[in-house]
Amino acid sequence: MSGAQAEASATRHQQRIDDLCAASIRALSDDADLHFRGRQLYRGDRRLPPFAPHLVPKPGIDDFQSFRGAADAMALRLRLADPVLHKSLQPTEPLPRMLFEMLEQFRVEALAPTDMPGMAHNLRHRFEAWSLAFYNSGLTETSKGILLYTVAQITRSRVTAQPVVEATEDAIEATRMSIVRSLGHGLAGLRRKRHDQAAYAEHALSIANLVAGMLAAYDMDEGVGGSDSDTEPDDKPFDFNLWMDFDGADADEGFASASSGNSRSLAESGGVYRIFTDEFDTEMEAATLVRPALLKEYRERLDRRIEQQGLSVPRLARDLCAVLAVPVRDGWIGDQEEGYIDGRQLSQLITSPSERRLFRIEQYAPVSDSAVSFLIDCSGSMREHIEAVAVLVDVMARALDQIGVVTEVLGFSTNAWNGGRAQKAWMRAGRPAHPGRLNETAHLIFKDSDTSWRRARPALGALLKSELFREGVDGEAVQWAAQRLVQRHDGRRLLLVVSDGSPTDGATALANDANYLDHHLCHVVASLEAKGEVEIYGIGVGLDLSPYYRQNRALDLSQSVSNAVLREIVAMIKTGLMRRR
Repeated sequence: MSGAQAEASATRHQQRIDDLCAASIRALSDDADLHFRGRQLYRGDRRLPPFAPHLVPKPGIDDFQSFRGAADAMALRLRLADPVLHKSLQPTEPLPRMLFEMLEQFRVEALAPTDMPGMAHNLRHRFEAWSLAFYNSGLTETSKGILLYTVAQITRSRVTAQPVVEATEDAIEATRMSIVRSLGHGLAGLRRKRHDQAAYAEHALSIANLVAGMLAAYDMDEGVGGSDSDTEPDDKPFDFNLWMDFDGADADEGFASASSGNSRSLAESGGVYRIFTDEFDTEMEAATLVRPALLKEYRERLDRRIEQQGLSVPRLARDLCAVLAVPVRDGWIGDQEEGYIDGRQLSQLITSPSERRLFRIEQYAPVSDSAVSFLIDCSGSMREHIEAVAVLVDVMARALDQIGVVTEVLGFSTNAWNGGRAQKAWMRAGRPAHPGRLNETAHLIFKDSDTSWRRARPALGALLKSELFREGVDGEAVQWAAQRLVQRHDGRRLLLVVSDGSPTDGATALANDANYLDHHLCHVVASLEAKGEVEIYGIGVGLDLSPYYRQNRALDLSQSVSNAVLREIVAMIKTGLMRRR
């Protein structure tokens, strides 16, 4: 297995774990709007904090039980803690607030239902795994590190009535003895008040402030129990952000994640996305941009690539039908031994008294009342992937066509690099500040919804024309594709965005800021997801698109499009349907 294939396999495995954990959190917390995006827990489009340092297991390092333990702990926090009360009581300073968060998490874990012993085991397993990883990292070799680690051990032990981690018990003994007298009153109240969040918070605040004071004393060379002014400082500085790990999972595990950030220009303009001029924007059929002879050559090349892959279109069609189709009444089946009485057969009661086939049952046929639109990122970086993407989209469109699902294949690019005529118009206008989007968008139609796959087959060859690939304004393209779906179709509408990166346009970034288009894409997707008229899915080509799309899959298309890749996409759509229900 190549390195890329191994990364793809690891990422798919992690996505399945995230899906399972999210389902568990939703069930335990009774909150259907929770999901993971980029390894972060979200409620709708709002990111939730990780709550405590031990609730951020690492892919490829921690086992599945650690992820389950973290999921159970998050569910308990969401179910048993009053967030409004917690926020009103939490300290304003970062360090006491960090400790207060951790202590509140220990409280809800202590309240795990006694009739769910598996949950308690998962919680304990996760805390022990984090404890050993923290201890083995060397962070406890600093005075601050061993103090915080000891506080975590003894407070959780006190509130849950469970022993500290045995493997590190000797290492914390000296620190525990030196601080337990100062924390004694607060520690005594933790377990006694664990059922009362407000009363518990008084003791948690006391401990958080005392420990914060001890750490501040270290900064003044006044360590716990007193220290000499000539004592050498710690060789290893302690990183509090690393301890809490509020930034979540490491970016280098599996596929890289798309970078997403807020735009200062958008914020300063009240969140209003601007377009300096749309005079040069175009919407056209992509096939008209390719010479007929070259278009035929592209189609033949695409057919050869598809043939080489050995893809099973009939099987894909069956899988898609099982996900997208709904049963619709399609007449009756007579001559049955049970069901509804068939009035036309009543005479047989006299002519054939022994006859029992006097009933009929309703017949149902699967009908796919759906429309699927593929929106392909035609930015420059997609050139190296476009053959694989063309195979993927062509085969998917063909299978969907076979089961009666309406499909569109769309693309988005720009008519120029670095702004083109739009940027020149801005320069002639004196370069006003915050001009917004500064390029000529090109929205491409490879196949519209009124054209069958068979008739559109030659035009889909235009996907291979590399000259179409320039820069990408993703947010406007997603709006355009979603609007076409809403205007043309009823029933279930699905938009599958195929991309290998973040929005990019040099002219727009220079005149506004680097996150201008990125921020707009996030806003567009969140708005469309909130309306619920269109289901949006992100298919990342070698990239995790979860910062943008709630429902997403990262695929490795560097080698080929396999039947397994197609099943991944079907599974993603199936998961999306289950979430809507």
